[in-house]
Amino acid sequence: MLKGKTIVLGISGGIAAYKAAALCSKLVQAGAVVRVIMTESATKFITPLTLQTLSRHPVHIDTFHEYDPSVVSHIDIADSADLFIVAPATANILAKMAGGLADDMLSTTLLATTAQVLVAPAMNVHMYAHPAVERNMQLLADRGVRFIEPGTGQLACGYVGKGRLAEPEDIVHAAGLWFAQSQSLRGKKVLVTAGGTVERLDPVRYLTNDSSGKMGFSIAEAAANRGAEVTLIAARTTAEAIGGVTLVKVESAEQMLQAVLERYEDADIVVKAAAVADYRPVAVADKKIKKSDERLVIELERTTDILQTLGERKQGQYLVGFAAETEQMEQYAMDKLHRKHCDLVVANNVAEAGAGFNHDTNIVSIYGEEGLIETVPLMQKRQVADRLLEIIVQRMSARGAGE
Repeated sequence: MLKGKTIVLGISGGIAAYKAAALCSKLVQAGAVVRVIMTESATKFITPLTLQTLSRHPVHIDTFHEYDPSVVSHIDIADSADLFIVAPATANILAKMAGGLADDMLSTTLLATTAQVLVAPAMNVHMYAHPAVERNMQLLADRGVRFIEPGTGQLACGYVGKGRLAEPEDIVHAAGLWFAQSQSLRGKKVLVTAGGTVERLDPVRYLTNDSSGKMGFSIAEAAANRGAEVTLIAARTTAEAIGGVTLVKVESAEQMLQAVLERYEDADIVVKAAAVADYRPVAVADKKIKKSDERLVIELERTTDILQTLGERKQGQYLVGFAAETEQMEQYAMDKLHRKHCDLVVANNVAEAGAGFNHDTNIVSIYGEEGLIETVPLMQKRQVADRLLEIIVQRMSARGAGE
């Protein structure tokens, strides 16, 4: 998976920098083109000549040292990367990345790249557990940076604990897995719905729900990272737009239904993560409703069940529904799966702390025809989305092999 890929290897100044030589060598042996950037501190632990010899390319240290006058080095390197690995990543470079600082060649190039960034931290056990470092890592994870967990053992400072740089072969393996994953949905069309629909009462008031859309947006991003052509149909949401994903904005349940049906026939995978209103006002006032009596009675009617409609029209699409519940989660999830002809149902108890609407985290249980497949514990919605996509890819592959 690494053959012909350009990997930028950023080396920051910790004692584990000596392992970067082995990492660079293994990446080159795997067929990758490796371009190395070192911080000034990293050169105190290992020489640039070593990395230059192993990578067979110049090693970049100084932002203002331009080897080729026809390009700006940090932009050229940033643009060339298929994957950007930072190993070892010290607390200092993590803080720079989190804060968006660009005061040396490595931090400047990291700020300029659009490639996936894979970070392998290495530091003292107490530094690794410091709230500032944990916060920086969480912020970076929220932006899509992936981490390779450090090992536990004897550290150079004499402590025994978590903070040792992952072994070079483990980092190479992680890089290979990312490239494999990034191709797993290539050629597939994925349709995702997200956010809470809005049902108007009048020009200034509406009925809606607490959905932030973050789960659906995370799923769309995870699918795009796997090479899929992704269309995201979003109602009211607080999530930010995603590069490489076609965003279609809608408001009401009816608008979402029409937008989905227009694209359903061409879709390979449909993940219905939106929180769609079950009812809408029978009459919508064209002017603001004024106060009059002590009570206001609003008549509601059922909206069209989008997921059920998709299930009834399914012609080979892999259909995934969501079930936000407050009780009897498994019973309701399995009922939804069978009644609406879903391939998977992702259920969560929105009453649980850290799960459901308006959180960056979630706790879900994933159900298939055979019942509970997996319970995903409390984690970031990006991570939940990644796990869900892994399960979808695995089960689609198994289904295809069995046909």
